[in-house]
Amino acid sequence: MDRLAELSAFLAVIDHGGFAPASRVLRKSPPTVTRLVANLEKRLGIRLFERSSRRCLLTEQGVGFAQDARAVISDYEQAVASASGEATAPRGNLKLTAPYFFGREHVSPAVLRFLKLHPSISVELDLSDRVLDLHDDGIDLAIRIGPNADETLISTRVGWVRRVVVASPDYLAQAGVPRNPKDLARHTKLQHGSYSDASWRLRGPRNRSIASPVHARFTVNQADAAIAAARSGHGLVTALSYQVHHDLETGLLVRVLQDFEPDPLPVSLTWPEGRDRLLRVRMAIDHLAQELRSLSVISMD
Repeated sequence: MDRLAELSAFLAVIDHGGFAPASRVLRKSPPTVTRLVANLEKRLGIRLFERSSRRCLLTEQGVGFAQDARAVISDYEQAVASASGEATAPRGNLKLTAPYFFGREHVSPAVLRFLKLHPSISVELDLSDRVLDLHDDGIDLAIRIGPNADETLISTRVGWVRRVVVASPDYLAQAGVPRNPKDLARHTKLQHGSYSDASWRLRGPRNRSIASPVHARFTVNQADAAIAAARSGHGLVTALSYQVHHDLETGLLVRVLQDFEPDPLPVSLTWPEGRDRLLRVRMAIDHLAQELRSLSVISMD
């Protein structure tokens, strides 16, 4: 049995959440995928999955082996790509992920321009505020906002964004402009899924973090809806600066408490170590870095 097929089946079960969906993606029968993984487990002498009627979870040994398996598949793909001419003409599929709002507005258009330049490449773009595991989910490249907590990933920064507090001019005319974090206690606050904590984090004297309790009158799971409510005069909302860039430029929203904003967050391109050996990944990194650095909604300072 083809040992690369065993590895591919193993990774497909991880990436697609089970044997049945993996069989559909691989265009093999479920018994064939099950047999491939069973043969791999027998060869290794370990159990890779804990199986039940409802779910299929990686064992601790399976988690460790998955990273090695991805490295083997990556090396194989690189060898095939070089032999087939990808060294000069990139081809193949790319899996990318980005935060929903930022990805929809900025990453997706940049990806479409990349595809126009490289007709032999296809892209799967996952827009989600959930932080995906690049190794386990088979992601080639991620656009991340915030620090990189995974030392196994490589990052290149493309800019910075800030957490800001905003409201409409009408709301501020009626409720007053907050001058310091203590003033927030008398204001109506709007909350969304990206900032569902019980407190808004601001910066106080000596760069110390201030936690301002939030008792939101309106909570929604998407930032768009909370920002729209603020735009309509319903209260204060905290957002990332790129999410309200246009509203601030046009005066529909006003930025308050600027002296108390926390430190900016990095915007980065992030990928698993070694993944950039594939030409299509390297070219995507270069293209997206150039495009994102040119955006007015993020700062290079």
